[in-house]
Amino acid sequence: MAITRLNNNSLTSITALPSAVAVDNEPAFMAYSSGATTISDDTWTKVQFGTEEFDTDNCYDNSTNYRFTPTTAGKYAVTATVIGNANAVGQLRELYVALYKNGSSYAMMSEENLNNAFDEYKRTGTGMFIVDMNGTSDYLEVYTYINNTSGSPAYSGSGVKGTHFGATKIIT
Repeated sequence: MAITRLNNNSLTSITALPSAVAVDNEPAFMAYSSGATTISDDTWTKVQFGTEEFDTDNCYDNSTNYRFTPTTAGKYAVTATVIGNANAVGQLRELYVALYKNGSSYAMMSEENLNNAFDEYKRTGTGMFIVDMNGTSDYLEVYTYINNTSGSPAYSGSGVKGTHFGATKIIT
């Protein structure tokens, strides 16, 4: 195929285009919580996303640290969702989901203050951020804070992959 264009009053001709353009949006991963996990009330808790849906470059630790440490520098689209559960109707008061970078709070992904609601026992907090990562030592984790009026709250996955964490490198 030949393409001809006018550029600065001169004619340029391209006789061939590459047949394929390489696109590299890896590393990428998606992990989820496969069941209910009871946590302490009114306490920031690291979410344990223990089941990997996929992990292209083995950059997500699903067994001990529950963190994503990409080996390629760049910008990453990061998503997380936490389903918070109370013990009974009317007990769920607050649900927060935060993205941590290198052990410190980086961004609040979701805030739900339900102090005036009387029928809540399950809520979903979700968010998405773009994060610069250095490709060597930067890592990401997800924390949640759930406040109940009575008993211990939980986050759940219930086999539907509702509580999940994922990231992919953005082509830049």
